[in-house]
Amino acid sequence: MAGSTYGTIFQVTSWGESHGKGIGVVVDGCPAGIQLSEEWIQSFLNRRKPGTTRYSTPRKEEDKVEILSGLFEGKTTGTPISMIVFNETQRSKDYKEIASYYRPGHADYTFDEKYGFRDYRGGGRSSGRETIARVAAGAVAQAFLQELGITVEAYTKKIGPYEIAENTDYKKRFESPLYMPDLNASQRAEEYLCQKMQEKDSVGGVVECVVNGCPAGVGEPVFRKLDAELAAGIMSIGAVKGVEIGDGFLAADATGSTNNDGFIRREDGTIAKSTNHAGGILGGISDGSPIIIRAAFKPTPSIFQTQHTVNKKGEEIDIAIKGRHDPIIVPRAVVVVESMAALTVTDLLLCSMTSRMDRIKEFYHR
Repeated sequence: MAGSTYGTIFQVTSWGESHGKGIGVVVDGCPAGIQLSEEWIQSFLNRRKPGTTRYSTPRKEEDKVEILSGLFEGKTTGTPISMIVFNETQRSKDYKEIASYYRPGHADYTFDEKYGFRDYRGGGRSSGRETIARVAAGAVAQAFLQELGITVEAYTKKIGPYEIAENTDYKKRFESPLYMPDLNASQRAEEYLCQKMQEKDSVGGVVECVVNGCPAGVGEPVFRKLDAELAAGIMSIGAVKGVEIGDGFLAADATGSTNNDGFIRREDGTIAKSTNHAGGILGGISDGSPIIIRAAFKPTPSIFQTQHTVNKKGEEIDIAIKGRHDPIIVPRAVVVVESMAALTVTDLLLCSMTSRMDRIKEFYHR
């Protein structure tokens, strides 16, 4: 299977299946000398692990990470960082019957068409448990970015029809079981979600991510645009069906006079923008403003209502999916969006170090 490695310099390789022995990741290209620990990685993994609220799958997993290499005396060594999380409570029998048919909204059919074979236990590589690898690697990227004063923070912006108010303080996101910083909107969304759970249905939503402190000049002007790479990384998360940067699709309804961001000169002599419709990226390159990204997640495809499909013989059948499933993906996906944004920014920061000869001379002739 190709396509399990992400990044150019800061490279991440994800491996493992939902019901295999474990999920793991190898991070290569991480600079030496970054403070790192299993406790730091675990703090991010705890935000996506199952069974923490009534709105996630009841599958109980500690998701305890072990760092196998690349660390010495609490710091990165510059060599590959290998990490593993062992699976503990697989119930593969819950999925045995789906080997014979295709679940609506899942990758069962496409996996069979591509490989002629699939691991039907919880979806195998297409399972949401694969995101353990992304979050563990993203925590390493977050440690790198912290050294540079760059923060990457995500939160739930919308669930179903309920959206947070503008200018909400996203620091309050941890007060909500849905990671929704507007607590009034969170309460209404919870009521809506409970209703859909009673109806054996699921719900989608939107995650917003803000990157603060990224300097101007990160990203390439043609094929490796910062916004294009962010979109590719976040679209690679299962269940993401759309990505916006800045005003996104609203820009299509704007005019040039309302959409353009004017430039101003600050008192300290630096240049900034008076608005941020572009979401911190111009011409594929960061402009020094906050980078604003939104990801739209579809409803969880595993629902307990009876659904119509076909089996591998091509016969039409009705099914009722069994197992342990999230009624909504969004809250546990917040840290996954954060991680993919952190990985992308980290990689392009390192790539952008080669853009200017004067900076290269400054580094090597200091």
